[in-house]
Amino acid sequence: MEPKLFDSERKVMQVLWEADAPLAAREIASTLSETVGWNKNTTYTVIKKCVDKGVIERRDPGFQCIPLIRREQVQAAAAAELVEKVFDGSASLLFASLLSGKQLPSEEVRRLRALIDELE
Repeated sequence: MEPKLFDSERKVMQVLWEADAPLAAREIASTLSETVGWNKNTTYTVIKKCVDKGVIERRDPGFQCIPLIRREQVQAAAAAELVEKVFDGSASLLFASLLSGKQLPSEEVRRLRALIDELE
């Protein structure tokens, strides 16, 4: 089972995923200061929590941060948790809820059909 990430931890991970390379903690702090207004101490505290959870590896010198979990893993775990908690384990109820009353572009319908075909 994937570690559960809180919103603040996902913000840190998002910076790392978008960089697609190790980043120094100071670079993460700078980015999050600009985008969400965090101060350096807040960012470093959240990075430490991510290290403790095993989703970031810290390397010295320079407090380099390396993501140990992929974005797709976090998305899959969050989706599975949503389906289980809110839709009693039923993915079809989730999709019905997402799509009710919405007109989808034909390209989106084709992509959804292709995904369903892959799963069958």
